[in-house]
Amino acid sequence: MRGRVQRPIRALVVDDSAFMRKVLTELLESDPLITVVGTARDGQDGLEKVLELQPDVVTLDIEMPRLDGYGTLREIMARRPTPVVMVSSHTQEGAEATIRALALGAVDFVAKPSGSISLNMHVTRDELVAKVKAAASATPRVRSAAPAAPVVSPKAKMQALAGLRRQMAAGDRPPRRLVVIGCSTGGPGALHQIIPRLPGDLPAGVLVVQHMPPGFTRSLAQRLDELSPIAVKEAQAGDRVRPAQVLVAPGGYHMVVDADGRIALDEGPPVHGVRPAVDVTFDSVLPIWKERLVGVILTGMGYDGAKGMARLNKAGGWTIAEDASTCVVYGMPRVVVEMGAAREVLPVQSIADAITRAVGEG
Repeated sequence: MRGRVQRPIRALVVDDSAFMRKVLTELLESDPLITVVGTARDGQDGLEKVLELQPDVVTLDIEMPRLDGYGTLREIMARRPTPVVMVSSHTQEGAEATIRALALGAVDFVAKPSGSISLNMHVTRDELVAKVKAAASATPRVRSAAPAAPVVSPKAKMQALAGLRRQMAAGDRPPRRLVVIGCSTGGPGALHQIIPRLPGDLPAGVLVVQHMPPGFTRSLAQRLDELSPIAVKEAQAGDRVRPAQVLVAPGGYHMVVDADGRIALDEGPPVHGVRPAVDVTFDSVLPIWKERLVGVILTGMGYDGAKGMARLNKAGGWTIAEDASTCVVYGMPRVVVEMGAAREVLPVQSIADAITRAVGEG
C-alpha cells in the first residue's frame, strides 16, 4: 500500500453551480496539503483549465451544460490523463452516470450531501479530502469507453439465462466451485474488464465485493449485466449462490453465505474501515468451498482481502492478484503479493481467462 501523500496537491474544481464550487473549494482547502488552483463552471471550461493549469486532481460534476462530466472525463483521459474524482448526485441517473465514469477511468467518486448541507457537510469534507489525497497518488488508467449498448447479443443472453434457469430447476445445491472477487479504488473499471469476459455458462458462482456506498452497487450490477454473457445482479438476502451467476454485495452490507449456499446480508461494524468487506465474505465461504474456492484481489487502497487470501492459499485454493501495471491503486493486491499469498499475479485483461481456467480444473 502506498504511503500517505505528503506533497502539496493542486486541485481543480469543476461544477456548474457557483455555490457548490465555493463549498467544494472551502472543503478541500480546509486541509493544509490541498490548494485549489482553479474552478470551472462547466465541462468545456474545465477541460481548458486542465490543459492550462495541469492540476494533480480534478473534482468533476456529472451533470453540467455544454459538456457533461462523462464527456469531459473522456476528453481529459484522451488529452491529459489526470486523476479524477467524480461528484455525483444520489439519484438513479447520477448513480448510472457515475458507474459509466468509473468504467472509463475516473479514480473514485463522492456523493453530494443530501438533506441539510450544514448537517452533512462535515461527513462530505472528510470523504472528499481523503479521496482527493488518494487520487493524487493513483495512476489514471485510460480505458476505452464502455459501449452504450450491450455487447452481448440478445440471443446469447437468453441462452445464458436459460442455462441459469436450468441450474435453478435442477435444485438448490451450491455450485462445486466459487469465485470471490474483492476490489476498492479503481475496482469498477477493473470489473468492466473482467466480468463481461466470463462465459455465460461458467461452472461456478461468483461473488463480487466492491467497496462502494449504498445506491451505487445496484447500478454497477445492472451495467455489468447489460455488458456480459454471464448473469449479474445485486445480491439480496435469501439469494442462492448458483453457477453462471455473479452476485454483487450491496453497498452498506457485508455479504456472507451459509452452508446451504444462501446469501445473508450483515449490517455489523465495518471491517478494515469498510462495509462490505471481502474478508468477511472469505470467512463465511472458506469453510464451505475450501480448496474449490478461487480468490481474486483487484486494485484498491488498504489491505482488505489479504487475510482471506492467505488462508485460502494455505487451504489449497487458487489465488489471483492484479498486477501493479494495471492497478489504479496498487494497495490491496500488493499486500497479498508481499504475503506470498498470490499464486498468479496478472494484468487485469488476463484475469477473466485465468478465472475460467481455474474453475474448469477439477
